Amino acid sequence: MMISMTMAQGVFTSVVANPPDWRANWAWGLPLIVLTVLIHVSGLGLMMQTALRVSGPTIHHRHPRAVFLAVIGSMTLLATFLHAAEASIWAIAYRLLGALPDNRSAMLYSLNAITSYGHAELNLQKHWQLMGAMEALNGWLLFGLTTAFLFVVVQRDWGMHNARAHARS
Repeated sequence: MMISMTMAQGVFTSVVANPPDWRANWAWGLPLIVLTVLIHVSGLGLMMQTALRVSGPTIHHRHPRAVFLAVIGSMTLLATFLHAAEASIWAIAYRLLGALPDNRSAMLYSLNAITSYGHAELNLQKHWQLMGAMEALNGWLLFGLTTAFLFVVVQRDWGMHNARAHARS
């Protein structure tokens, strides 16, 4: 218990109390994380409704594998667009804050940060660098949600396909 209390105090001191210029990073970064997660969950929910509407009635047709592949391919493409839209939100924030000089570099930086790729020769202005790390954390959350979503879609469609095959035998 004492160790966790000491760790909590250390984190608080290093993150909140000491660097005064990080307050703006937290003030911008946390709402952006919440906003993009809410957008992401809403988008994935709409995608699931669409997948159920499309694959439910058509799974009984003669080519369930083709329907399955079309659904998974479509969901992957839509999820990719969703991630790009969320990276765009971060890029817009970087431009509004003057953390990057132009739209192209803001979008490239954002895609690098949100995917944890990080190979572009771009850096945020020194006092906004924590925000880049927060975007990487946001990316982990978003990609985890997408992975869970795609797993559920695959599991559901395979389950329908296997139930249909079992009913025929």
